[in-house]
Amino acid sequence: MSHTGEWTVRLQLFEEEGTTKVRVLLDTGTTELTGQGVAHRNPADVDVPEIGDELAAGRALHDLARQLVEAAERDIEGMGAERPAIQQVAGWPI
Repeated sequence: MSHTGEWTVRLQLFEEEGTTKVRVLLDTGTTELTGQGVAHRNPADVDVPEIGDELAAGRALHDLARQLVEAAERDIEGMGAERPAIQQVAGWPI
């Protein structure tokens, strides 16, 4: 069974007074999910916007990934299969 698809991802960054907020929007054509992430700069730290962007974007993408895994697990259960066991990497659950 062959399958191809294309999903659209939009990542929006907002920075104000040392706080960076990111919203990442995923559109699969049938589902839309939104991940969010925030990074706060310590006022004593040097202002390097790229670092806040990277942290907030990484956190937003991590949030989105968690939502995708949860959606897949619900779909698996909807097919009558049991929910997969919690996966662990280096002792931390995924």
